[in-house]
Amino acid sequence: MQPRKRIHSILRRAGLISAILLAVLILSGCTMTMKVQPRVDPYEPAAFFPDGQSARLPVEDTVPYGAAHTDDALYTGQVDGQYVEAFPFMITKEDLEYGRQRYDIYCAPCHGFTGDGDGMIVQRGFRQPHSFNQDRLREAAPGYFFYAITNGFGTMPSYANRIPVHDRWLIVAYIKALQLSQHAPVTELPAEDVAKLEATQ
Repeated sequence: MQPRKRIHSILRRAGLISAILLAVLILSGCTMTMKVQPRVDPYEPAAFFPDGQSARLPVEDTVPYGAAHTDDALYTGQVDGQYVEAFPFMITKEDLEYGRQRYDIYCAPCHGFTGDGDGMIVQRGFRQPHSFNQDRLREAAPGYFFYAITNGFGTMPSYANRIPVHDRWLIVAYIKALQLSQHAPVTELPAEDVAKLEATQ
């Protein structure tokens, strides 16, 4: 090999090795900086704050983005400590259908598809809930059911972290429709349905 070509080859290799080493140094420097950056573990003491706690409470009178729940009726089902008697928004037929789907997913396993408290979990030995079709619950305000879904009741846990507020109201609407379906006065039925009932009797 000619001396000039040999020098070029050596310089090319040296440049390549230098570039690789530089890249390794840069990448390892980034990794270490991210790995050893200042931080505190959950509940770890922090001498920086006067109370010695690293976990901080929100600044007084601040509200997280999207959490300004100013409509008590909508978000709690209560106004001045009383359960609301009316739904906080108009309920449509499509809403009832969606409420039925949510009910079948979250409620029917315990409460059953007719609300009698005979769901599959109950048939497997779980404690039976009260029937929605008893007089006390049939006459209960919609806010009562919303409050129970939101906060839990008895052995039933809160569903607030699983069912959005709007969907909870749609489930309540379906429960009220379900109750009516089990106790609808014959006089309020369409003529064809009355005829079918009379035929079965």
